[in-house]
Amino acid sequence: MRWYLSKMRGGAKRPPRAGFNEVLWSWAGSFSGIAAVAFLNFNFLEPGDLTLIIGSFGASAVLIYAAIKSPLAQPRNLIGGHVLSAVVGVTAYQLMGMTWLASALSVSLAIAVMLFTGTLHPPGGATALIAVIGSEKIHDLGYLYVLMPTLAGALLMLVIALLINNLADGRKYPEYWY
Repeated sequence: MRWYLSKMRGGAKRPPRAGFNEVLWSWAGSFSGIAAVAFLNFNFLEPGDLTLIIGSFGASAVLIYAAIKSPLAQPRNLIGGHVLSAVVGVTAYQLMGMTWLASALSVSLAIAVMLFTGTLHPPGGATALIAVIGSEKIHDLGYLYVLMPTLAGALLMLVIALLINNLADGRKYPEYWY
């Protein structure tokens, strides 16, 4: 038991804090990416029509604008993780409705699919869950949820990540595409 509990102490040193320039570029990227998706959503789509923004994009913003070297932040993971998770989530909802079982299965199966395909992107778990527990508007989209908002929003955020992250010296995005 002591051995098990001792593993929870950690042991590694905390990573160094980000410098001012890194904070500034991460802020600029996340602001621009979320602003673009939200602006299009609020200004060009009717409230009863398709939505372009989902909560999991906030977590994606942390990865693709602040943790740009992480394997979890690369385009393959951003796009593949969201899209595959959206398919899993919609399928879980359509088979089981808005239930606790569909919620748990959507996230756990999305993780398994992302791991199996090499597209792990943690916000994908939220994308799958939103497909199950989201509003009637989300449920009415069915598999269109995979294309809009999921794929469209992720692609828009990717384009902004490519533009913003490569403006600064010392920042390069992506590390790889596939």
